[in-house]
Amino acid sequence: MPLQKINPTNTALLVIDAQHDFIDEGAPCEARRAREAVPVIGSLVRWARRHGLPIVFSQEMHRADRSDFGIELEFEPQHCVEGTRGAEMVEGLEIARDDHRIFTKRRYDCFMGTDLDLLLRCRRVENLVCCGVCTNICVISTVCTARNLDYRVLLPTDAVAGSSVELHDAAILCMSDVFAYVTDSATLTRLWL
Repeated sequence: MPLQKINPTNTALLVIDAQHDFIDEGAPCEARRAREAVPVIGSLVRWARRHGLPIVFSQEMHRADRSDFGIELEFEPQHCVEGTRGAEMVEGLEIARDDHRIFTKRRYDCFMGTDLDLLLRCRRVENLVCCGVCTNICVISTVCTARNLDYRVLLPTDAVAGSSVELHDAAILCMSDVFAYVTDSATLTRLWL
C-alpha cells in the first residue's frame, strides 16, 4: 500500500449490504462466514469513527412488485425486498446519525444508479476501505468500479464474505491483481495510532 497517500482526511469506509438476507443462517443469499465478519466490520466502523472517516452503509433494496430485479432472479432467489426484515441491516453494526446511507442500490455495484461517487468526491475521498458481502458479487462489482473511477481500494479480507469459500477466494485473487490493495483489518486499524 502507498501509505504516504492514505490518511484520515482522504479515506472513507464503505460497508456493503450487511443485511439479514445475506448474513442470517439460512437466508436466501447467505454468504459463508458472514456472521464471523460482522464483528470485524463493527471494529472497522469504530476505527473509522475514531479517526473521523466518512462511513457509508449501502443496502441492496428491491421493490415488492419485483419490477427492478431485472435478470437477477435468473441467478439468485428473491431477496432484500423493501419493508422486509431481510432488507434491514444486521444487528451489531453501530450506525450513527451522521453516517451516510445508500438505500437506492438496485444492482450489485454500489455506484450504479446511486449518488455514491458524488458523495465521495464531495468529501474529497481518494481511498475507499470496502467491506461487507458478497465478496464475489456486490463487493467485487463495487471494487472494480471504484478502481476504474480512480479510488484507491483497501480490502480487508477478514471483513468480507462470499457466496462460497471458493468464490470468495477467487474474487479476492482477482481483485488483488490490479483492483485493490488486499489486506486485513488488523493492518488497517494500525494505520493511524
